[in-house]
Amino acid sequence: MVDLDRIRKDMKALLEVDKELHSVDVHADSIDEALADAAVQLDTKVSNLQYEVIEKGSDGFLGLAKKPWKLKIYQDPSTIKKVQKLASEGLLENEEEGMEQESLDRDGLFYVRHFKSDIMLKVLLPLGNGSEIQLKDVMDEIKRQDTISFDEELVKKYVKQGTEKDYLVVGQYKHIAAGDVVIGVDVTKDELKGSIIVSPPSMSGSEASPDMIKRALLAQGVIEPCINEEKISEFVDHPVYNIPYEVASAVMPVDGHDAYISYNFETDTKNLKAKVSETGNINYKELNQIQNVIAGQPLAQKIAAERGKGGKTLFGRYLEAKNGKDIQIQLGQNVSFDRDGVTIKADIDGEVMLINGKISVEPIKYLDAVNVKTGDIKFVGTVVIKGNVEEGYKVEATNIEVNGIVDKSRLEATGNIIVRQGIFGKGEGYIKAGKSLWAKFINETTVEVEENVTVYDSIVNSNVTAMKNIVVRGKKAQIIGGHLLATEEICAKKIGSPGGGTETILEVGIDPRAKKRLDELQALQSKATKEYENCDLDMQNLEQQKKLRKKLPAEKEEKLKELKERCNQISQELEEMTDEIDKIQSHLRELKAIGKVKCEDTIYSGVKIYVRDALDEVKMDVKKVTVFYDDSSKLTKRGDYEPPALAEEQPDGYSAD
Repeated sequence: MVDLDRIRKDMKALLEVDKELHSVDVHADSIDEALADAAVQLDTKVSNLQYEVIEKGSDGFLGLAKKPWKLKIYQDPSTIKKVQKLASEGLLENEEEGMEQESLDRDGLFYVRHFKSDIMLKVLLPLGNGSEIQLKDVMDEIKRQDTISFDEELVKKYVKQGTEKDYLVVGQYKHIAAGDVVIGVDVTKDELKGSIIVSPPSMSGSEASPDMIKRALLAQGVIEPCINEEKISEFVDHPVYNIPYEVASAVMPVDGHDAYISYNFETDTKNLKAKVSETGNINYKELNQIQNVIAGQPLAQKIAAERGKGGKTLFGRYLEAKNGKDIQIQLGQNVSFDRDGVTIKADIDGEVMLINGKISVEPIKYLDAVNVKTGDIKFVGTVVIKGNVEEGYKVEATNIEVNGIVDKSRLEATGNIIVRQGIFGKGEGYIKAGKSLWAKFINETTVEVEENVTVYDSIVNSNVTAMKNIVVRGKKAQIIGGHLLATEEICAKKIGSPGGGTETILEVGIDPRAKKRLDELQALQSKATKEYENCDLDMQNLEQQKKLRKKLPAEKEEKLKELKERCNQISQELEEMTDEIDKIQSHLRELKAIGKVKCEDTIYSGVKIYVRDALDEVKMDVKKVTVFYDDSSKLTKRGDYEPPALAEEQPDGYSAD
């Protein structure tokens, strides 16, 4: 290796030859302090300065024997000329403006270097609003006392087109080898860092080229993978003389990461956010507090521990890396490993939760109430609500159990719904169950269930549809007002109201869903028929006018065309409606269900009872009666009261008191 003292002596000798450097000698407690002092003396920025260490400073021990740094600090000619140019153009004050856009706006840069006997040029074109390079500035740097020749046209080309970060030959100079830079190499004892210490060249000496630096490193045994080409390039562009400059580093070992779990759900519930609309408004009813999963859904994956990757020192010695540690995973309830042994999946539908580091799927969601704190609820398991469902909220789940009251809300379940107190729909409430509904009472609510409706007090002014039975039990057990449809039976103690002031309609022995669709189709059919008649009349009038006048104005001719197209469209729609109506009516006629209405106490006058297609309009109060369909007469008949065929079914823990 080259001795540091020798480099220092050579540096001193060569600096005496260099007449173009503007320099000052500075004594200071630190390099940063010295550079700041020199920047003031030379009237420039610290970034424009280069320096030579004449004598290294020391902090001493406990403040004793402190020694100052001695530096020779200077500017290179290119920096001086640039500053002078900016000053002459009145741009110096604005030099530091727009630092935030440095990556977007950059002045053009050029570097003239002397490698061996060649004059080399590197040109970086301006970016954004950066200033262009002036050819004169480049030429002034090339035209030195020792310049032999150069290609001016080639220089012009490179200034205009750039050199793409490469140094290219543009001429020759009178090279004096004695003035070349001297490159020393210093490697730390642990062989992890490598630096070069370079003495500056004299006027005719060669500067340090990338190839020279690389060869110096290789000659000292530094292996190529450890050489930092980018650092070398930076040094060549902005040489720092007489102090160590790091250009090589060991290939450090990379320890393998420990095994860990990658979760497919949010583990921190604080990060669950309310749904935001397209306009940016927060929907506080959709708080997204429940993370639903279905059976078989991947919940997390165990990422295996990774083996470490060894490294190498500057001299090629092996650096050992640590392997990652494995972890043991403890599973919570209702989850298991998939066949691959690393994926954790849900065994049931429910809510995924992370409790004490264990992944679990809870089939039941317990809530104190449904209100502004919870927002709307959507859950693939059972939801149990201890209190009430407040007005305006929606609950969707597999099964729903409400221990309190359901206000004007929507409850939708693929399974059963239990409302232990009652339902106040206020004309807008909606209940839908894929199986059955149990409730203490139903008031002004629309109900649709696929099996049975069981009520333990009353059904008042509600539209209730059940694909099997509607049974009202308990002390009151009354149906007052509304429209009830059931395929099999409707049972209650009292039906209607004294005096018949409230319209009460009951339909049994039919398919409620088919009957509802039939009613819709018949209403649409009636509306379409009227539209067709009006359209046809208008069309006939225009055709009559055309016969009389032999020709219609353009706008009436267009109108006639539109009427014909609309009539044809309505005709086609009516045909499709008629076909569907015929199919539904045929289905209803073939229905085998034995529809019955059973009243334990009184059916009040005014109640209308449909059994299949037959109507029994109650004119006078009737007691203890069963209304059914007589196949022989195709009419309704009344017989003795029969108890409900539906067994006494109720959910566990439910009280009918």
